[in-house]
Amino acid sequence: MDDSDIAFDDRGLVPCVVQDWRTGEVLTLAYMNRATLAKTRETGEAYFFSRSRDELWHKGETSGNAFTVAAIRYDCDGDALLALVQPAGPACHTGERTCFYRGEFEPAAPHEALPTLERTIADRARKRPPSSYTAQLLSDPARSRAKVLEEAQELVRAAREESPERVSEEAADVLYHVAVLLRDRELSFTDAERVLDGRRER
Repeated sequence: MDDSDIAFDDRGLVPCVVQDWRTGEVLTLAYMNRATLAKTRETGEAYFFSRSRDELWHKGETSGNAFTVAAIRYDCDGDALLALVQPAGPACHTGERTCFYRGEFEPAAPHEALPTLERTIADRARKRPPSSYTAQLLSDPARSRAKVLEEAQELVRAAREESPERVSEEAADVLYHVAVLLRDRELSFTDAERVLDGRRER
């Protein structure tokens, strides 16, 4: 499908769901017309149409929180877009990471766990609270590496001898300690996911 197949409404608009390219979190819902879609493709940054102001809107023009667009996809009918973006800061004008910060959050969606964990680790890395186990690991890379090995061994043992619940708990411990190790090397799960993406044929 190319852009000529997009089913704009009678106002010349099409809804665009904006999703974080790295984490998969939905950031906002906005609208595009032909001009903003063309401008987005031309610049690589998201442009939308403001229905309230009746004008083109460059996301981040005043706040600095632009969306760098990695890909634009269409739904099956061509009447909705999905923009996969790399946000430079909070998506919402309120300062929240996503516009969808109100409503039901318990239980949290499973896909939110790892991005939330990485943001928590990044916060500990910046603030280094002395009572934080995460901060202690970040200050001692050798200990952090040793903990990954220790937790991996415990996961294998649990898989061999213990209940599914214990396997899940040990797997969570491994993921946490791997996240800390990656942060120490200025990496994230995204870097590992990129490698996995290149191995799809295996």
